[in-house]
Amino acid sequence: MQEKPLILVTNDDGITASGLRALSDVVRPMGNVIVIAPDKPQSGTSHAVTMHFPLRLTTIHKEVGFEKYSCNGTPADCIKLAYKVILGRKPDLLVSGINHGSNSSINIIYSGTMAAVFEGAMAGVPSIGFSLLNSSPNADFTASRIYAQQIIRTVLKQKLPKSTCLNVNIPHVPLDEIKGIRICRQSSGTWMEDFDIRKDPKGREYYWMKGTFSQAGEGEDTDEWALEHKYVSVVPANYDFTDYPAIKELKQWDFSS
Repeated sequence: MQEKPLILVTNDDGITASGLRALSDVVRPMGNVIVIAPDKPQSGTSHAVTMHFPLRLTTIHKEVGFEKYSCNGTPADCIKLAYKVILGRKPDLLVSGINHGSNSSINIIYSGTMAAVFEGAMAGVPSIGFSLLNSSPNADFTASRIYAQQIIRTVLKQKLPKSTCLNVNIPHVPLDEIKGIRICRQSSGTWMEDFDIRKDPKGREYYWMKGTFSQAGEGEDTDEWALEHKYVSVVPANYDFTDYPAIKELKQWDFSS
């Protein structure tokens, strides 16, 4: 009898997030599941790792086929600890999320959810990040569960190309309004950022970031278009940031002048 796959689950919203619980529920029938997530929200930490204070693991739950841990570090820390301390080997699949809020377009750069996915891909582990376009702690993950299950089952069956991971975003609409899955490219976008300048009770200034996301129309092959038109967007991503088309041009430059 074939051994069940070992599935690692994480997120950046923290160990108590309902999106993490939803994703854990999806994969439990598929294999042996290990959950390790930050002990507090770590949204926007990107691929930060902890170097200047000790990391600690807390066991939340243990039973045959399912274990759950929290860590006082970042999502990337969680994956590194999972490999070296908890598992002693690489898992067969890594899934991250379900994130409360979008990780489409340029948001992938800031995302702790997707940093964990890239950490998995760098180790050669098939890895998928899931995000729902609803930031509420009480978001409805009904549609997300169904599409996550479909995508995970397909990845376990088909296998991902080497170094490729998936960034999956799910529109916040009722299940019967979602039109299906589209394979997309990442669209470009810009955060129009600003800061509120405030004062604490002692009169000292502090700054609170705010901003709005600006998305340029780029065609029907982008993740933003898919989500706007009620499709689940699936963007194949890679941790290699090399701009290969630019190499040929830059080789023609004269750096000696």
